[in-house]
Amino acid sequence: MTGAVPVGGAPGVLRLTGGTLRPRQNPPVDRTERYTMPHFRRTARSLPLLAILLALACGRDPTPPRAVLTPQASGTTARLQAISAVSAEVAWASGVDGTYTRTLDGGRTWRSGVVPGADTLQFRDVHAVAADTAYLLSAGVGPLSRIYKTTDGGVSWTTQFVNDVPEAFFDCFAFWDATHGVAFSDAVEGQFVVAVTEDGERWVAADQGALPAAQPGEGGFAASGTCVLVRGREDGWIGTGNAAPARVLRTADRGRTWSAAEVPLAAGDAAGVTSLAFWDAAVGIAVGGAIGDSDSRQRRVARSEDGGRAWTAGGEPSFRGAVYGAAYVPASAPPVVVAVGPGGADYSTDHGRTWIPLDTLAYWSVGFAGPEAGWLVGPEGRIMKVVFSK
Repeated sequence: MTGAVPVGGAPGVLRLTGGTLRPRQNPPVDRTERYTMPHFRRTARSLPLLAILLALACGRDPTPPRAVLTPQASGTTARLQAISAVSAEVAWASGVDGTYTRTLDGGRTWRSGVVPGADTLQFRDVHAVAADTAYLLSAGVGPLSRIYKTTDGGVSWTTQFVNDVPEAFFDCFAFWDATHGVAFSDAVEGQFVVAVTEDGERWVAADQGALPAAQPGEGGFAASGTCVLVRGREDGWIGTGNAAPARVLRTADRGRTWSAAEVPLAAGDAAGVTSLAFWDAAVGIAVGGAIGDSDSRQRRVARSEDGGRAWTAGGEPSFRGAVYGAAYVPASAPPVVVAVGPGGADYSTDHGRTWIPLDTLAYWSVGFAGPEAGWLVGPEGRIMKVVFSK
């Protein structure tokens, strides 16, 4: 392909050239920068033998989808920590220093901004509804945890929620539709703190009795905006850590009741589930690991085939360190799931059993509208567009 070069150490991965170019235990900025790998590109090498054998055994084409990576200009140098894709044309991203950025043309141009009066907040999650409508969640202790909404493309923002529990620290949120959402906080005095909205305007405390009791110190990770995931009309999952064992909380009735399942990921202080991704109501992955260990290569992926009721160990990504975010590519065939972290990015075509290198740059989050449009985001305003094709 003209203007494209192989990257990431895997066949079928191309970079287009010439483009413009906490919970309280979350890693600080300097640690993230230390994780950032040099901007080198390795020559292509063969796919892992295990991936090929598994594909052949399942009757699938062992050749992975081709990935094309295109760096884009985000309009900001702030660290971006969350991405929400509405369509192949519309996406919103958010990050530190009160920053958000939006594209309406598939990433050819991004317009960034800072929410007025919020330049000290860290927008660790974003949920985009449409070109003009989006929610932002800031993570922090007490009143630093807030939710904002715009309905005019960021011209103005409404403060919908300010946390009034002094010890609470909201990590992530997710929405079943444009008006029904759930936001999750680290546990306080042995109970998880959850806020819900049923009209997209007012947020109220959820019934704590519906949630399992928390383990000492248990909470989420405000790393990628994907520690809470919802699907369909009523399914939802929450990943937890900073306690042993790591767990996934699951609801099948839009949060009226929750159950907990142990997950075989690294667990304990500053370790656990950072992100969840489901292909359908049954098959999904949980990712994470030891946040503070930049060399870790163990217990970073778990797989479920029964909707999150039970979990087994998955394969290990090629990059070092914890996985911060993961997302499936809607309508991909075979199903593709991408995992990212400060050590790089990989993708899997067998629901996390094996992984294929995608990039070596540092990323915090990933999101897709479909095979034709997805984005990886990370330090220094980094946005990388990803397109998958056969």
